[in-house]
Amino acid sequence: MESRGLGVLGNVSPYILLDHKGHQQSENCTFWNTRRPPCERKPHLSSKSLWRANCLTTFVIFRIATLAIFLPVAVLNGQLQSEQSVKDPSVGVVAAPTKHLETVDEGNSTTLLSQAVPDNSTPQLVGGTPLVLTLADAIAMAEKNSPRLHEATAVTQRAVAARRAAQAYTNPSFEVFEGEQYAKPISTPGVPGLLQHYAGYQTIEIPSERHARQQGAQFVISSSRSGEQAINLSVVSQAEHAFYSALRRREAIQHAEENLKLVQDLLRRVQVEVDVGEKGGLELTRAQAEVARATFTVRSAQLEYANAIATLRVAVAAPAEANLDPRGEFEPRQQLPPLQEVRERVLGTHPAIAQTQADIEAARASLRRERALRIPQPTAFAEYENQPDLSFWRAGFTIPLPLWDRRQGQIGEATAAIAQSSAILDQRRLELISATERAYEQYQLADQQATSLEAGSLRAAESAVEAAKSAYRFGERGILEVLDAQRVLQSVRGDLLDAQYARQSAQVDLEELGAIARGAKH
Repeated sequence: MESRGLGVLGNVSPYILLDHKGHQQSENCTFWNTRRPPCERKPHLSSKSLWRANCLTTFVIFRIATLAIFLPVAVLNGQLQSEQSVKDPSVGVVAAPTKHLETVDEGNSTTLLSQAVPDNSTPQLVGGTPLVLTLADAIAMAEKNSPRLHEATAVTQRAVAARRAAQAYTNPSFEVFEGEQYAKPISTPGVPGLLQHYAGYQTIEIPSERHARQQGAQFVISSSRSGEQAINLSVVSQAEHAFYSALRRREAIQHAEENLKLVQDLLRRVQVEVDVGEKGGLELTRAQAEVARATFTVRSAQLEYANAIATLRVAVAAPAEANLDPRGEFEPRQQLPPLQEVRERVLGTHPAIAQTQADIEAARASLRRERALRIPQPTAFAEYENQPDLSFWRAGFTIPLPLWDRRQGQIGEATAAIAQSSAILDQRRLELISATERAYEQYQLADQQATSLEAGSLRAAESAVEAAKSAYRFGERGILEVLDAQRVLQSVRGDLLDAQYARQSAQVDLEELGAIARGAKH
């Protein structure tokens, strides 16, 4: 009885042949070689051998059987990976490994999916359990841990201490001398004995100088507190910007993963159609290129998200080991008051204006103090002296004469400080007006763009994708139309996300300027 065996497929697959006597004959049939395989030449096959099928026919039959077995498994595996990748993007550094989906293409000696697809396209956690961070939590953490706020608080404390120093009176001075008096061998010697001397001094302050000094210290406190408020607004604004930027990047990852899932499904369909001969190899090449492009987009979005998390960590002064997981959404649009009203509100309430005005008043108080210091400050003294043969006391005043120094330099410096503070005030007003108008216009334009995209372009792009996919399934359109429609949808989604973030960013700027009240989130 004759029989024959078939080896395992590989780059080089041995065919084991048995002749009519049961002896094994091995012929190596190299599938990837364009030359005629040895089995087709049959130089030494027996006439009774059952191996009469052509090698190419056997190869085609075996490949069709292999494709029928492994293709459903590959499709199911891809669907499970896609579902896992869109569940919930985690926070962390993007370090996902890559893998190759290998399916042999018999048309050419290349793999079907040579692109490196993410094993898990969501960002991976680094360190441990993620720290869920809402906007209120981020603001509270920034206000508690920000070094800038700590520095501003220390500046205010220094100003308060300086006021206490300005309120203090000059300390008196007290002298004590003691010695011995000796008699000399002369005709009328003095009386020997103990010598004692006591004296006290007290500088008398000029009332106008003391009042100006105290006023200047009080204005410095007001300036420091206004500066602390301005820094607090800046810290909160930076935390909000970083928080919303992280939300934006997270949303971009979700959009990119949805796009990747769609093109991967499309690629699998094209592969099946190419295998059965319904489509040409060009369709498969286009699908493979689109998968590579979508994979790169996912990686880029993950990198941007990692950068946004690093910026958020700095903005809220979070510990280095904390895995931040920001959760929230963009705020809904709101109706802004007229620009003139907004401008007046900013100039009337912003801490930077109050700080500069306090600096001007402090400089004026310093000028008044320098002028008051031209009046000589007398020093009252009293002393008592006890000698062996007599004792006496005396009291009086010492007054410095302003002959050489009339404090002209100090007065000129204080005058220049007033002019400098006034110029700073004018500059601050110009900057605030410019920032207010820029944020106001940015909010209006971004709001119009977001509203337009939400109402028209986004829905039209989604409908176009569904229509193109349906037409492709029925054979009315090619893959190029589907890919073009998907690119348009992805572009519209990106534009909408950018517009929403620009609107939210402008709203944060307006809140920092004091143009609009902060919401209930604070």
